[in-house]
Amino acid sequence: MLEVHNNLFFKKRPMNYSQYNLPAVFSPVLTPINADGGPDTARLLKQCQWLDANGVGQAIFGTNSEANSFSGAQKIDALEKLIAGGLNPKHMMPGTGACSIDETVAMTKAAVSAGCSGVLMLSPFYYKDVSDQGLYSFYAKVIEKVADSRLKIYVYNIPPVTKISLSVPLLERLVKDFPTTVVGIKDSSGDWPYTESVIKALAGSSFQVYAGSETFLMRNLRAGGVGCISATANVNPRAIAALAGKWQEAGADQAQADLDIVRSVFAKYPMIPAMKTAVAHFSKDPSWAHVLPPLIDLTAEQQKALLADLEKIQFTMTGL
Repeated sequence: MLEVHNNLFFKKRPMNYSQYNLPAVFSPVLTPINADGGPDTARLLKQCQWLDANGVGQAIFGTNSEANSFSGAQKIDALEKLIAGGLNPKHMMPGTGACSIDETVAMTKAAVSAGCSGVLMLSPFYYKDVSDQGLYSFYAKVIEKVADSRLKIYVYNIPPVTKISLSVPLLERLVKDFPTTVVGIKDSSGDWPYTESVIKALAGSSFQVYAGSETFLMRNLRAGGVGCISATANVNPRAIAALAGKWQEAGADQAQADLDIVRSVFAKYPMIPAMKTAVAHFSKDPSWAHVLPPLIDLTAEQQKALLADLEKIQFTMTGL
């Protein structure tokens, strides 16, 4: 039974926090789109509040948020409206990385000024085969220009998309030179040996490693990581957060297996429009089903197949 609310394993689970007072599980929050193609902040606020109520932090403007389909100005405006609407910035890790140093700085400054506990910083992704020195210089220049001791950067490693991998020596150098600023990583490489090597290499520091999928949640926690920042936390937040909070308890391995089943269903389809289809269905709000170009919505046939697959595993989303 999946996303089950009468299972004792999932009852009364408080939000689990990392060392820097951030939740152990984040969702790169799906972004609903308004009529002019910008973020629909009213619907986004409601979704973020639902995630928060289910024990999951909000990594707004991540990959699954379609972040790079929005301008920096749109994202800053949305961040300000979310916090004005009552969202707790201490549970937020906005994506602020861009190819431009100045755009990265502007979004990062906005997040720090808003009181967000951390930022998720994608590496500059346009140029390929860049050196560690070039990547180091990018992050160093951003830190210099933000010039704020409150800044906490979680670097975002996603080589399947960027075609750039953040090497362990690069991470070690950043942590050595900026120990109170470069404090963690989201690793979406899908390469567990790499993730484990980062944990081991930086074990003597306070550097925090978030896996990029709940598929690796148990392995990450057992190896010394702190949690995950996962696409399907958008649709299965409570169960993922429950496992992060009770991963050492009986039933944890079965809970991990259940999470993997849910993930595998969504992975059969283009992930972002599939998750938006699920939110649209369970919230009874069809406007949620749309994505921005160059992504495309699921076809009617795909939507029907996805919902049938979810029904087969008795999956539901409540409280939307």
